[in-house]
Parts: sequence; structure tokens; C-alpha cells
Amino acid sequence: MKIVNKHKVLILTGNYGDGHIQVAQALHDAMRVRYPDSEPVIIDFMEWVHPYVNHLSRFVYLQGVKTFPQVYGYLYQKTRRENSLSNMIKTIFSSGIGRMMKLINEVQPTVVVSTFPLAAGVMSKLKSYGLTDIPTVTTITDHTDHSSWIYPYTDQYIVGSRNVRDSLIDLGVEEARIADTGIPIRSQFSQSFNRELLAEKHGLDPRMHTVLVMGGGCGMIGEGSSTIQAFDALSLPVQFIIVCGNNEKLRMQLSEKRKSSKHRIHLTGYINYVHELMAVSDLMITKPGGVTTFEAIAMELPMLLYKPIPGQEQDNAQFLVGSGVAIQAETACDLTLLLSQLLHDAKLLQRMRENTKQFHPKESAYASVEVIFEAKEVNNRGNKVRKYS
Repeated sequence: MKIVNKHKVLILTGNYGDGHIQVAQALHDAMRVRYPDSEPVIIDFMEWVHPYVNHLSRFVYLQGVKTFPQVYGYLYQKTRRENSLSNMIKTIFSSGIGRMMKLINEVQPTVVVSTFPLAAGVMSKLKSYGLTDIPTVTTITDHTDHSSWIYPYTDQYIVGSRNVRDSLIDLGVEEARIADTGIPIRSQFSQSFNRELLAEKHGLDPRMHTVLVMGGGCGMIGEGSSTIQAFDALSLPVQFIIVCGNNEKLRMQLSEKRKSSKHRIHLTGYINYVHELMAVSDLMITKPGGVTTFEAIAMELPMLLYKPIPGQEQDNAQFLVGSGVAIQAETACDLTLLLSQLLHDAKLLQRMRENTKQFHPKESAYASVEVIFEAKEVNNRGNKVRKYS
């Protein structure tokens, strides 16, 4: 009987926004398909390394971004390039070496992938101290660069576009260490769907303009119920699908508001079939998170961006608008006006759909997996040379 020695891949992520977790899952699933003899293992880095403060720090982070977005944006821009402040923050948050080594010893991975910047920092520190020589790959989950992702002992970077690749080169990363594969997304977003069958499945009218409203995993978008109320100014009835995520308070508010609305409003909580809702929609209103927007690009779904948080979301918005796949609204009045214009301009929506095809996102997860396994092979070859030289 042949014994198969599985290659374990440790995928480190963090529950500070859904994007890091979704990318980790996309890589996990793609590895199981492309390399069935591999054994990918997903670990919440913060939960493992800082189990006693993780929930508190996550709460403080999410509330801070929501309540003091300008402060967050200021700190983000001040630390975009490596400087004394960014290095100090990296030092503070790169603790947990002992716990990280314990995890490595338990899992025995042949390569470590980080979809969360703090995880990449700790792995780089381990390698700088000579505690491990495991190859490390970092997957950047936004359409932008930032010093928080960049570490001297990272072997390979996976990025979502040429723009990010060029920005990393400007930051001093060698071009050979950067792979422009696109942000890894799950295979569900690479499929073709029958719109009419999906509309019937979800109780929707396929003949109506359908707008998907996404606020991220926490269901936050704009001013919530007042933003949706402003849509009553639209001249024609529209079918809205509003994903509230884990924001049950918002869902309850909207449930009351829709009783007096002239639009058809479908509400959901946290769901695992966003790809189906994207397939039946003509347009998506969303905050510009890196992963959600790349999933929309894969589904050839035009986007109307609203109130990006200062920092990576503003960078994402600038990139998406510049690429012709999205339009950005600054105020609730702008949002309603632009929504009306888009729904009445079929040619503009079609141009935006065509512009999504420049990114080739449908194979991004599999292309990323090839980069990860190539990093492992390069490391193995290097070890053999050192061993026999």
C-alpha cells in the first residue's frame, strides 16, 4: 500500500473584516482541487497567538474604524511608507513568537501563507531570528499597498493587480517576489448562472431592475435605514436585495421601513450565497472592500461605491473607479442621483461590465496556489543545494 506524504500548508488569517477569512478559504478550496494530496490548515492568527485579547482588540478596531474613521485614515496614511511610526507599530503587534513556534511545531507545514498582515510580520520575525526557514507567502487582500504588509523575510507576495505590484516595487520589494494573480476568490464566483432560475429560487422578479446592497460582514453602509429611505426619490420602482450581515439592528430597522416603501425590498442576514445574488443583480451598492469588489468583478457586476472608510477603502475606491468598473457617490443625494442615472443608462452599465474583463479574476485562486507551491519548491531546491554544497 502506497503511503502518501501530504504537504501541509498553514494558512494564517484574522477575523478583522471578512476579506481575510474569505481569501483563506478560497486558497484552501483551490488547493484541495489542484493538489488533492495537500493538506491546507486555516488558523485564525489572532485567536491562536493572542487568545485573551483577540475579541477585545477586534471590537476596539471595528468600533474605532466606525466611530473615528478620520483618525484611522490619518494613521493609515502616516504609516503607508516605512518610517519610525510604522516600525514602532510593527514592533508592538509582532509579539507572540512563542505561540507561533508552537503552532508551527504542531502543524509541521511545508509553507506558510498569510492573508492577515500581523501574521506576516510574526513569520518574518521568526525567520530573522533563525527559528525557521519555512517559505512564507503573503496575500494582500486589497487593491492597494501599505507598509503593514511588507516584511524583509517574506519570500513571495500575491497581489490583486499590476498597480499594487508596481507600488510594492516602489516600496523596495523585488519584482521577482511579486505575483500579480488577482485577489484569490472562491470558485462560486467563477461560475455561470441562469438568472431567471435564480430569481425564481429567491422569490425575485427577473423583469425588474435589481440592485444588491452590501455593507460588508458587519452590514454597515452609509447611514443605514435613512440611506434606503432616500431611494424613495427614484422615479421607478426597483428591486433591492439588502444584505445586513450580522447587523440585526439594521435588519430590524429596514424591516419597518420597507412597509412604506414603493420598492420591493428583500432583506437577508449573514449568508453564504452572495454569488447567486450577484448573478441576479444589475448593479451593486457597496463599501469598497478588496475581496467583495473582486468577487463582483468576477461576476461582471458594476458597482456604485458609497462612503469608503479613509484608508484602504478609499484606495480601493480610487482604483475601481479608475478601472471603469465602479462609480463613487459622496453623499446620500449623490447616491440616489447616480443610482437613477445608472439604471437608466444600459450602455454605461454594459461598458462597466466589459471593463471587468481586464482583470481575469476567475482563475485567481488557482493561479495563487501555483505561486504558493512554487515558493515551496524553490525553498526545497535551495535546501538541497545548501545540503550538498
